[in-house]
Amino acid sequence: MLKDRRKLLLGIVITLMAAFFVVRHYDRVRQNVAQRDYIQYWAAGQFLTHGGDPYDAQNVLELEWEQGYAADRPLVVRTPPWSLPLFIPLGLVNAFWGWVLWMTASVAALIASVRLTWKIFGKTQQSRSLCVVIGYTFAPVLGCLLAAQIGLLLLVGIVLFLVWEEKRPFLAGAALLLPFAKPHLLVFFWLALLIWVIARKKIAVAEGFLVAVASATGIALLIDHAAFQHYFRFLHTAAIENEFIPTVSGVLRLLLFRPYFRLQFVPMAFGLIWSVWYCVKHRANWDWRDHGLAVMVVSILTTPYGWLTDEVVLMPAMVFAAVAILGGKKKIRVTTRIGLGIFAVLNWILLVLLALHIPLQLGLYFWSSLLWFAWYLYGRLEMGARGNRHPELVAAIS
Repeated sequence: MLKDRRKLLLGIVITLMAAFFVVRHYDRVRQNVAQRDYIQYWAAGQFLTHGGDPYDAQNVLELEWEQGYAADRPLVVRTPPWSLPLFIPLGLVNAFWGWVLWMTASVAALIASVRLTWKIFGKTQQSRSLCVVIGYTFAPVLGCLLAAQIGLLLLVGIVLFLVWEEKRPFLAGAALLLPFAKPHLLVFFWLALLIWVIARKKIAVAEGFLVAVASATGIALLIDHAAFQHYFRFLHTAAIENEFIPTVSGVLRLLLFRPYFRLQFVPMAFGLIWSVWYCVKHRANWDWRDHGLAVMVVSILTTPYGWLTDEVVLMPAMVFAAVAILGGKKKIRVTTRIGLGIFAVLNWILLVLLALHIPLQLGLYFWSSLLWFAWYLYGRLEMGARGNRHPELVAAIS
């Protein structure tokens, strides 16, 4: 009880310090808010609550300019209409207090994700330490917080699904509404979900997911009857194919066949072939805390459109790999230490780039998904090399 009181006191002190800083530097923080990705979510919320098209680039840009946004290129939400209800609360307040609300939700999602991931992979002190270290130093986490991006909400949806899918299947399906805000990120995850639902007859999960998506879509259409028309018109005029996307597929296209946008989907095609084979092979013993993480990692690696901040959904997979590599070991081999050092240094480089405010649009971040893939693969190989899984992972994925 004393320990809990100390944690509560520490949380209150940190909250008061943060509040004091924000109030003291209100004008500077307010100006800075308009330069973050968050401003697109606030603008969408304003149009939704006051009547308007949240996908109208010109009107969105003018509203963002009024808040101090400095660029000529509008920041418009590119998520489908069923994600729009997430932004409605932001339309009830000004841009500054909307940012406070958004950051509060993001930090809460991060803390919940870290704690629940610890619950997934065993409640030992070692797994807790790994969850804390990886959860709060994982480069995409800092990227989400700096840009005030939506990634941490996607992450908590994935983690809740992993926690609930066995005992609370309806809620598990409903939680997937959050990552479905960006369905293109985890294409193979959705494919695996479809195969799993059909093969295992997981009707409750499907019902929860469909009810959540239908409800969110219904709310969006009640507010904006032409939401889908506005969305598809925006996608048509946005000319995304002319943008450089800092992913593996984007860099391959840039280096080899820049004029041909469809070639950006080639890595995804190979990923699709592997994913179908993998899902069919493991359909009888499929476990989301094991096999599900693998398809997520491959989805992020091969996606034709994504950012470093989106890769935060792989946090559970990074913890899984860390537990597989370090769990139960009293003595760490030299090769393992070298591997840990390489991963830590490369993750640190990403953190430095973010801290220096190097734009995400630059190609300096394209290799991040390769790093997460390599770390996860190393964890799988280490787990296989020991012949049997660590007890914590056995408990988590059995």
